[in-house]
Amino acid sequence: MSTDVGIDQAARSKAGDNTRVRVAAVQMASGPSVAANLEEAFRLIEEAAAKQAKLVVLPEYFCIMGMKDTDKLAVRENPGEGEIQNFLSETAKRFGIWLAGGSVPLISPVSDKVYNSCLVYDEHGQQVARYDKIHLFGLSLGNENFAEERTIDAGNRVVALDSPFGRMGLSICYDLRFPELYRMMGKVDVILAPAAFTAITGKAHWETLIRARAIENQAYLIAPAQGGFHVNGRETNGDSMIVDPWGVIIDRLPRGPGVVVAEIDRAYQSSVRASLPALEHRCLLAC
Repeated sequence: MSTDVGIDQAARSKAGDNTRVRVAAVQMASGPSVAANLEEAFRLIEEAAAKQAKLVVLPEYFCIMGMKDTDKLAVRENPGEGEIQNFLSETAKRFGIWLAGGSVPLISPVSDKVYNSCLVYDEHGQQVARYDKIHLFGLSLGNENFAEERTIDAGNRVVALDSPFGRMGLSICYDLRFPELYRMMGKVDVILAPAAFTAITGKAHWETLIRARAIENQAYLIAPAQGGFHVNGRETNGDSMIVDPWGVIIDRLPRGPGVVVAEIDRAYQSSVRASLPALEHRCLLAC
């Protein structure tokens, strides 16, 4: 596994110029139609932009939740082209925002699999980062059975980038259960964690994992989720939230489509890190 600690550094952070900025997490209940999902995503992005959000993050599988797992293979795209990527680029540019597509199915070398990729676009519509989901979800619990490895090719790069909102680390859903991934990002100020947690695992673990990753990294964590009942019969947990570096939930949306908006305060984050310098106290081998 490789680490790209400086990947696509299109915009250097200038925290001294602007220490407070509004960000948004979009919650959806996506279905099998890409066109319908993009229409709904646009409506919610527009709502977030109207609330002055400068960074908007869409949930995992925002563009498709198929009737079966293999449906995403039919809409996979080559990097840099296709309906979904064009939508993300054009929408970011239209509203002058940074926009993260929680996950987009991109072609992989394995013919019957895709990469599940988080793509980030700047306010000019330029793609500035790509993260391919590393940890693939598997669950066998009662009627809940999932095996993402059957249709998804795992990524192998840890991705963090500089942005106007600070150093930003990218992750997707199941990654939340693996704290070592976030340590490999280095010191990040904002973590993106778009997800589609199941109702069962979400009720048990979602909030705990989100707050834990925020606390241990003293970072703002933006967690947009799928939330509700889907046409394919699946139920997702929802509860999209934005959490601050002290682990406080600033805003959340339990169920249904909508937008969660909160303010990132870099000065407050600096005070947290100065008061409790846990990141400086880490002993990875021996103190």
